[in-house]
Amino acid sequence: MEKLIQEIREFAGQRDWQQFHTPKNLAMALSVEASEIVEIFQWLTGEQSRKLSPEKGADLEEEIGDVMIYLTCLADKFDMNPLEAARKKMMINEKKYPVHLSRGNAKKYDELTEIKKL
Repeated sequence: MEKLIQEIREFAGQRDWQQFHTPKNLAMALSVEASEIVEIFQWLTGEQSRKLSPEKGADLEEEIGDVMIYLTCLADKFDMNPLEAARKKMMINEKKYPVHLSRGNAKKYDELTEIKKL
């Protein structure tokens, strides 16, 4: 992660782009790039979305790269490590989505309930 952060800093620094990398701008760019991922899957069936053509797969990889770059830049602005943030969030999600209540369904955590025996 640190190597990627350094590479992104150097890339932006060589181009004098730090002036544009405000948290607001990075968040907006991240949203745009995530939307470009959505566009790849727009109008596909669930089955089609699992079997992208090589060209669409390459497009997806590029957009995932863009999302990762902007997410890393945004996290860096706040001295956060995105990998550590993901690990912390997974710990929170483990509590919100216990296996015995969430296995096999897509309900949001506040819709999960214990099945009451009569």
